[in-house]
Amino acid sequence: MAELNINNRSIGVNFNNPGVAGITLWAPEAHDVTITFNNHVIPLVKEEHGYWSLNTELLKPGDTYWFNINGKQLPDPASLLQPEGVHGPSAAFDVTTFNWTDGQWKNYPLANYIFYELHTGTFTSEGTFQGIEQQLDYLIELGITAIEIMPVAQFPGERNWGYDGVFPFAVQNSYSGPRGLQQLVNSCHNKGLAVVLDVVYNHLGPEGNYFGQFGPYFTDKYNTPWGSAINFDDAGSDEVRLYFIENVLMWFRDFHVDALRMDAVHAIKDFSPKHILQEINERVAELMQVTGKTHYLIVECDLNNTRYITPADQGGFGMDAQWTDEFHHALRVTAGGEKNGYYSDFNGIADLANAYQNAYVYHGQYSEQRQKTFGTDTDGIDGKRFVVFSQNHDQVGNRMLGERSSQLFSFEMQKLMAAAVMISPFLPMLFMGEERSESAPFLFFVSHTDKELIKAVRKGRKAEFADFHTSEEAPDPQATEAFNRSKLNWGTLQQEPHKTMLQYYKALIGLRKHQSALKNTDRKNMTVATDVVTNTLVIQRWAAEQQLICFLNFSDQHQNIAVPSGVNQWQKLFDSADPKWNGPTSSPQIIDTETLMVPPESILIYTQYYA
Repeated sequence: MAELNINNRSIGVNFNNPGVAGITLWAPEAHDVTITFNNHVIPLVKEEHGYWSLNTELLKPGDTYWFNINGKQLPDPASLLQPEGVHGPSAAFDVTTFNWTDGQWKNYPLANYIFYELHTGTFTSEGTFQGIEQQLDYLIELGITAIEIMPVAQFPGERNWGYDGVFPFAVQNSYSGPRGLQQLVNSCHNKGLAVVLDVVYNHLGPEGNYFGQFGPYFTDKYNTPWGSAINFDDAGSDEVRLYFIENVLMWFRDFHVDALRMDAVHAIKDFSPKHILQEINERVAELMQVTGKTHYLIVECDLNNTRYITPADQGGFGMDAQWTDEFHHALRVTAGGEKNGYYSDFNGIADLANAYQNAYVYHGQYSEQRQKTFGTDTDGIDGKRFVVFSQNHDQVGNRMLGERSSQLFSFEMQKLMAAAVMISPFLPMLFMGEERSESAPFLFFVSHTDKELIKAVRKGRKAEFADFHTSEEAPDPQATEAFNRSKLNWGTLQQEPHKTMLQYYKALIGLRKHQSALKNTDRKNMTVATDVVTNTLVIQRWAAEQQLICFLNFSDQHQNIAVPSGVNQWQKLFDSADPKWNGPTSSPQIIDTETLMVPPESILIYTQYYA
């Protein structure tokens, strides 16, 4: 029987004792279970609660194997490596033998995280973890403190965003597998970068999903956008919960990952007395006590419900932070983006001011799109519990043509949007390539082998854009071209305007990291003034020794903005319209007047230091 062991993985095939493969499989409805490898066929012993187990010295790391359930050959649902893909045999892998050299690494305080979201397959031409390693110095020079890797759980083929994974423990073979991920994390830590891994616990992909043939991993009690929900509270759910808790602990313990970003937790259906997220939080706390290391749990959730990020002793699930899409939506509408689809609920700069002040735009108001009152109050919750961005994989890739901000907004507006994220009291995140105004799209792509599934995906993509009222055709997600077009263009680094944008982002991130008023995530140390007519914001931020004032002009005209009274003189700290950033004009170094003329689509930041 499997029992949770904080120190070692207890399901699947493991080598926790030297020379011995410990094998544990949950198959509660099976009457006969064997494992096949190297011409050996060995029966497993039935244990309590539907588990089957075996200890053998015959199975070695690197050997491929199959489980046979009632005579049917299946891969291991807890496999660590699928060398031949989702339909092939599993490979025994000893996750404990990597030679870690990151002993001096200490995770950053969450408030110091500056995220950089990337997709392994398209971040570099190689499309591997080694490719990412080769660009770590670039990311460090940019000022990034944490890379966030889109899901790496084994998916069908070699082209996928990662949210179609069907082996949550197996690291994608085409990315270079589990050893490659361990090497990448080790290198990141030795260079001073934290690693966040995107994981999916709300559904499993459709192709290569053999879970239902092992046991009740799914329940028909609830429907999700992907079909039956993962079984977190129905009959047999104890073992399903254990499976996913083991997965969380493995990434932290065996891969030294610093934080997990959990995809769409609003789609996790669990009415147990203790929600699965709360239990995960408790188990991670136990692990941290044992190891002395710090790990974070970050969730994507579209419910605007602070229960997810409220500590468990206050009735919450205890997650450390959450993605905040509504800041993005309000920012893009303010910048002149379209107001169709899910953007229809956002009304520009007033909502952006609301997002700065409340993290959520909807925190108890009526939502026309949802046709109900929506969201909860965020008072008293520190800014470091919210992650904000002007782009991410969803907001770019879920556009029909995958256009980035570089294709939708002017150069000046791109700079303003980037600064709007960096001056917030929240945690900033970049999406790969935005720092150099990347022109390549980020399209939706898959590489399924099931013809009916391919047809369904194509049909689904067309239906997804029905609300956006366009006559254009969605690119074929199955086509290799969609994947290749989505790869970053590293050859443009020394070309304009990419070169200047990169330098701009470096300066902007440096400002965030080194100015005490911007590093401060205390949301109380901020005021926001809005002028809807001129489409401008004035944001003041302060810390013990510094006060900042930020003038944001989202209009296409010069705007004369009132300077807050009570301060004798402000010194310019940052100017997005400066000619050194290919801007049109430079503003005064000192302001001691009652108003300031702010150029179109720009931000001016002035400071005063206290004696």
